[in-house]
Amino acid sequence: MRNRAFRNDETPKNFSETLVAPLDSGASRRKFLKTLAVAGVSAVIPAGKLLGQISSGGNRVIPGRIDVHHHLFPPFYVKAMEDAMRADGFTPRPWTPATSLDMMDKAGVATAMLSPVQRLVMDSMSERNEKSRTLARQHNEYGAQLVRDYPGRFGNFAALPLPDPDASLKEITYALDTLKADGIALWTSYEDKWVGDPAFWPAYEELNRRSAVVFYHPARASCCRKLPGQSGIMEYDIDTARAIDSLLWNGTLSKFPNVRHIFAHSGGAFTVLAARIMDDFPKNRADKVPNGVEYEIKKLYFDTAHASKAPALDALKDLVPVSQIMYGSDVPIRNYDLTDPGLDVYPGFSESDWKAINRGNAERLFPRLKA
Repeated sequence: MRNRAFRNDETPKNFSETLVAPLDSGASRRKFLKTLAVAGVSAVIPAGKLLGQISSGGNRVIPGRIDVHHHLFPPFYVKAMEDAMRADGFTPRPWTPATSLDMMDKAGVATAMLSPVQRLVMDSMSERNEKSRTLARQHNEYGAQLVRDYPGRFGNFAALPLPDPDASLKEITYALDTLKADGIALWTSYEDKWVGDPAFWPAYEELNRRSAVVFYHPARASCCRKLPGQSGIMEYDIDTARAIDSLLWNGTLSKFPNVRHIFAHSGGAFTVLAARIMDDFPKNRADKVPNGVEYEIKKLYFDTAHASKAPALDALKDLVPVSQIMYGSDVPIRNYDLTDPGLDVYPGFSESDWKAINRGNAERLFPRLKA
């Protein structure tokens, strides 16, 4: 299987193997520069840096995209977790900021929003100790430094040690006020609790006060790890569905309406289960969703990472308006050619839809990126 994160017995895939369609004529160059001008991307990145570096997709993929689902591997975190990763059978790909930039340039991505890697971090942010707090702080400072070092190329979703309420509140303040993070990155679950749990409400109250953007990446809850006779692959998609269900069940979405939520992988399993949740949500919990389940769902945002085939996109666009869909990739864990070809051949969006998905919708959430 291509593009998956390799295990100890696999050979790492070269990052340079992304598909590239070079601009090969003056007409293409003029069209490219015109597109940049319309998108205002030249205000962020010199046009020459992106020339010849458009993804293989032709019509659907435009230069200047904002990738809201892009990961980083801080060296200190890799070192701190090397024994745990080895025990889990995970060997991370070699990574530096230049790795991401090279992949982004070849795929026509102007800006990538950085977030933690679940298989690197694992449960280290759930431990409620000094190690957990220190790793989260260092992770956020590292991401903020990349934003400063490469203006216009990166955004930063700051991590929280969410099960530690006091530490989370301190980190929200530091990340958003001092580091100027673009938002917060959370897992869908922390060991035995999903994000909608009232135990996490102190953090959500502060995030709501700030109208913060929260990006959710799936994890594997402690209940469902290494199930006998199961590969475990689908647990990430199911955990996304469980997370949204917990936000609805506990009333977290309606209680904190100003938080903007982005879910990875086109919502995982949630999009195909949403109709059942809307139909069967218990009437005795109607007070948790006073405006209705569908109302809360349509406010959520979703990215396209590793879920760009027709079934996933059909289900997604049937559930939420195009204004709630954004481009994401899961790079560098995956390669852009895992997501982009599916987008290129998908017929369900108009050209104006693609402009919104590739850039416009993200610009609304992150005004500093608006050209």
